Amino acid sequence: MSVPPRPPAGGLALPAYYTLLAYDTIDSTSDEAKRRALQGASAGTLVWARRQSGGRGRYGRRWVSPPGNVYLSLVLRPGVRAAEASQLSFVAALAVGEALAAVGAPPPRFKWPNDVLLGGRKVSGILLESQPASDGRIDWLVIGVGINVASHPEGTEWPATSLHAEGCGVAVEALIDCFAAAYLGWQNRWMAEGFAPVRAAWLARAAGLGGMIEVRLAEQRYSGVFEALDEAGALRLREAGGGERLITAGAVFLSGSERSAPPG
Repeated sequence: MSVPPRPPAGGLALPAYYTLLAYDTIDSTSDEAKRRALQGASAGTLVWARRQSGGRGRYGRRWVSPPGNVYLSLVLRPGVRAAEASQLSFVAALAVGEALAAVGAPPPRFKWPNDVLLGGRKVSGILLESQPASDGRIDWLVIGVGINVASHPEGTEWPATSLHAEGCGVAVEALIDCFAAAYLGWQNRWMAEGFAPVRAAWLARAAGLGGMIEVRLAEQRYSGVFEALDEAGALRLREAGGGERLITAGAVFLSGSERSAPPG
């Protein structure tokens, strides 16, 4: 059963596309968004919480969720197959990047497939979850977005940072407003023009592009040069023997020089 929303203090100024469900505390904005999607919630339903008691990232990892950061999940019904729907992770990353720029943060970089970095450290993570329909398309998609504003976790596998730690003292509400407007703009462009402009904009700030990276899967590791994204969003990895491997899932780790290099 979905939790009745209890609006937190403060308000948002969102485009009319969105239906806001706001909470002081919830188990997980993505879990609530999925519950709403299963009940027929329309595209644009946006779940926002000041704090999560059971936040999580990729592979079910716990996402530390104290007050002061951004925790959002958006219900979508794009009516496409799963491979195409995964491109919305790049759409969301571009929206996070534009939102950060709008509030005066340092220029971000994007780490494949779903992280946003400041100074080589993770400031935002994106999680996509979906349910298939009977015709091979997806019934609904939930995009979860976390942005470290006031604080960030320590001792993580990939070093983290926050906007406050980077000298940007933005309010959560202002950042959400910027993200929501930017996301809608990029989603509309993706729907009208396809993945090509999203791909180009993402690659313009891609961390590690042209350099050596390691891709870690549950039981395998691959290393090589990050050459590009293919037309669907898979990572093109040039291995030492000259062969190319398309990576559709995995955790990317960059060399020290690539992690610290500023965006072009």
